[in-house]
Amino acid sequence: MGLYDGVDLRLNVPHSARMYDYFLGGFTNFAADREAAGHALAVAPWLRTGARVNRSFMHRSTQALAEAGFDQFLDIGTGIPTSPNLHEIAQAIRPGARVVYADNDPIVLAHAQALLTGTPEGRTAYVEADVTDPARLLAAPGLRETIDLARPVALSLNALLHFVPDARGAHGLVEHLKSALAPGSALVMTHVTPEFAPEDIANLVRVYSSAGTAAQARSRSEIARFFAGWTLLDPGVVATPQWRPAPGEAPVALSEASAYAAVAIRP
Repeated sequence: MGLYDGVDLRLNVPHSARMYDYFLGGFTNFAADREAAGHALAVAPWLRTGARVNRSFMHRSTQALAEAGFDQFLDIGTGIPTSPNLHEIAQAIRPGARVVYADNDPIVLAHAQALLTGTPEGRTAYVEADVTDPARLLAAPGLRETIDLARPVALSLNALLHFVPDARGAHGLVEHLKSALAPGSALVMTHVTPEFAPEDIANLVRVYSSAGTAAQARSRSEIARFFAGWTLLDPGVVATPQWRPAPGEAPVALSEASAYAAVAIRP
């Protein structure tokens, strides 16, 4: 059987995960994705840099949390596997770490095996689920069998919530997810903002909307609301490249990231 046998790929409909894969230089994307990505790059030529910066933040934040003792991770909006994946970083530090990936793109499901190759001591799982239905996501058997929600979990919502407009209850669904996590859990997030390149971002939102993907950029204060009631780790809500940059990491103009990042802990 082929990799995509039995999977409804909807190849004629661009998907944000596959567009992101294209920005990262990946190959798991199709004509509709590349066409939509081309329109996006035409109005925001820095998108490839922004995608790399976002990926770098995922690496740094996962490393920081694993070093702080976290051994359970829930990554929603996983996207196409691109090594090193979150479990590779976490399990390099915590070999027994347990990681659950969740995404609503059927192609991510088809490639899920790449996300399940963890350490012998640890465990990884993949669930097909949508962040806009948090109750169903949290009840998924693969999740419940892999991580213990009674213990601290690092929840990653990277480059995801700008695809959930206020009309779909973005803040409410995040509160639902937060309320299900034990004290000591972490919320990790990156989110597009219009504050550094307003014209580019306005055009980008229009491109995604025209391609059938709702999008909403948010201000720093609107993004900070997602962390309400939790304690932000230093340096707080900052531009993505400014969150604990690695030594020697090349500087990136904030307009080429156009996103905020933060990590917070539940008291």
